[in-house]
Amino acid sequence: MRFCLQPLHEKLLMPQVIALPILGVLVVFVLPTTAEADQALLPQALLGCSDHCGNVTIPYPFGMAKGCYRGPEFFINCTTGTTPDEEPIPYLTTRSGTDDLIQIHVTNISLKGELHVLQPITRACDADLNVGRETDLPLPPPFTFSNTKNNFFTIGCGSSGNLLGFRPGLGLDGHTLSNIHRYCFTFCDDNSSGNDTDLVITDDSCSGFACSLSSLPSGVQYISIILSRSMPTNWYSSYPCRYAFLAEKSEFTFSPNTSFQQLSNTSHLPVVVNWEIGDHGPCDLAQRSKHADFACKGNSTCINWPNVTRPTGYICQCKEGYQGNPYLPDGCQDIDECKSNPCSAGSCVNTPGNYSCICPNGMKGRSCKDKSKTIVIIVMGISVILALLVGSSCSIYWGMKQRSLLIMGLRQPGIFCAEELEKATNNYDDGRVLGKGSYGIVYKGILPNNKTVAIKKSKIGAPTQSEQFVNELVVLSEINHRNVVRLLGCCLETEVPLLVYEFITNGTLFEHVHGKENKRSSLTWEFRLKIAAETAGALAYLHSSTFMQIIHRDVKAMNILLDENYTAKVSDFGASVLIPLDQTQIVTFVEGTLGYLDPAYLQSNQLTEKSDVYSFGVVLAELMTSKVAFSYDRPESERSLARMFVCAVEEERLNHILDGDVVSEGNIETVSNVARLAKRCLKLKGEERPTMREVATELEGMRIMANHPQGTNADDDLGPEDQTSLSLGSPSNTSDDDVRGDCGPCTTITTGTTSRSI
Repeated sequence: MRFCLQPLHEKLLMPQVIALPILGVLVVFVLPTTAEADQALLPQALLGCSDHCGNVTIPYPFGMAKGCYRGPEFFINCTTGTTPDEEPIPYLTTRSGTDDLIQIHVTNISLKGELHVLQPITRACDADLNVGRETDLPLPPPFTFSNTKNNFFTIGCGSSGNLLGFRPGLGLDGHTLSNIHRYCFTFCDDNSSGNDTDLVITDDSCSGFACSLSSLPSGVQYISIILSRSMPTNWYSSYPCRYAFLAEKSEFTFSPNTSFQQLSNTSHLPVVVNWEIGDHGPCDLAQRSKHADFACKGNSTCINWPNVTRPTGYICQCKEGYQGNPYLPDGCQDIDECKSNPCSAGSCVNTPGNYSCICPNGMKGRSCKDKSKTIVIIVMGISVILALLVGSSCSIYWGMKQRSLLIMGLRQPGIFCAEELEKATNNYDDGRVLGKGSYGIVYKGILPNNKTVAIKKSKIGAPTQSEQFVNELVVLSEINHRNVVRLLGCCLETEVPLLVYEFITNGTLFEHVHGKENKRSSLTWEFRLKIAAETAGALAYLHSSTFMQIIHRDVKAMNILLDENYTAKVSDFGASVLIPLDQTQIVTFVEGTLGYLDPAYLQSNQLTEKSDVYSFGVVLAELMTSKVAFSYDRPESERSLARMFVCAVEEERLNHILDGDVVSEGNIETVSNVARLAKRCLKLKGEERPTMREVATELEGMRIMANHPQGTNADDDLGPEDQTSLSLGSPSNTSDDDVRGDCGPCTTITTGTTSRSI
């Protein structure tokens, strides 16, 4: 038997269960609590106004007749059915800014600032359709689409869904909020031999195969959805229709077995809309305004409703111990808790918003419990807490010991003591610092045998230091590759974890390409191509040659080290993810560095090996241009190197951004081939990018041909789409400018990223 403890005010809302044995059968009746029954009887509309349209409750500030709603934006038009048997349908009815009539079918109104409505599905069922289908979803103020409870879906084979959203109001910087774009593309593998009647979709992940989804930012008020065909496919005979729509997350889950049939028989899907009292701003402004009719009445509180970055309005909620409609003139009404008999002994006294128990001798507390029992419970609780603390401490200690033993069995890295590493770093002297990052500091250390090492020390209090430590320890213990930095061991005695690596003498690729206090010389093109090929080979090894697929997740110039021979060493595996061989992707929180992040991963949280390919494409662009991956010092359209690079290739002006110190007539052909390869790595769709194995093979081939210019034509090793002239591409007419960095107006998708430097 399981017992659940809960707060007293929650306990009062639990339904009361009455069980009656009748003829040997246990019949259970679930009756509402007194509080629930009282709530149902309380008025929801203004005096003299109807509070129902069909089976939908219409609470004030909404209303269906003049004088029954707070303002015209809350008018509900209750339309009667065409036959007496049909239920009336409530419509949110108002005029748009262009005086167009807006009518939205309402299915539920919540006083918690939410409205459940039905919105149309955008559909196209013609395989030869070459023009887009468009559906507009307008909302009048003060209504916005919920960003936490809706998703944008695109369903079908070879479909392209484009959502354009308008956000009114101002951001925290005082500027008008930008419009937003969301793009969802779907594909179906064309692996048939002409007989496409047996093609069946089985993937239900909604990660691109027949289904793709995207979330919304807050504050979107007007949506336009455009559905078009992204590519021809042989699957149209089995799945002839394509769909794009906004839907409530809990009301639509993609299933290839049922969704296509359901969508073919459905014209509308439920969507959650936020509403607010928005005529005089958020709570503080509305309460101070002399002209405002403050909406929150007696025994209620005002809550800013954050539909956008800067709150534009508010909603009202009853205080604890009260119930009803906080917008009505009489406000919220006191709950008589004593009706549900909360005092196990003694008598109950109801007070405004609360209650108290008058207890007999020997008992105390709101529920009149036995004092001796209370003391026993407290002692037992303290004992349990102490036991849990001791147990968890032992668990952590033995878990770390077991993990170290496991790793010693894998590749036998050493176990260092704290005193040894303190001496090696001269007590972690600042003069020994090699680099700093958000998760820790790397020191140069000299062991008693005069061996030089690099020691990574996690920052005290870093929220994910233990996870990063264990992650890097496990990953590097499984890797043995000449172009991956080697883990020598770890220390488990210190307050924060310590990892010991081989010392790489020549610093980072970032320092060599971009300079470090003007002390670093520029790398020649030959060295840059060598470093690119070696880094690609290491990443290819991680993706395909280990016990589990390893995705680095933070490929960047700062994480590529160079030894005395300029041999590349990939480092920093704290953010890496291990994926079982029977999987191709994993859903995870976005982590990486601004400028290098894969936009497809950024939108979907779906991490694949192609995310590393995109980041490596940015590194290739850095090697050719000597420009940093992202810089606020550059014009807005050029802040992202990936965007700038792709634009330059497509507009045939790559020579304008190449580093003139490393590119010459003798190597321009190889540079051109690398540029085309980098552009393929920077494709919007992960599936259109090459694998790291293909990238490594092509780069190694280019190195060989660069050293033997009289050999095979360089273009022989390139993909068919790159068998073009050395003009490096033609202007693009694609429409994914805001997420890939192509040319044209840019609508930025704002998101948070984690920048890691060590």
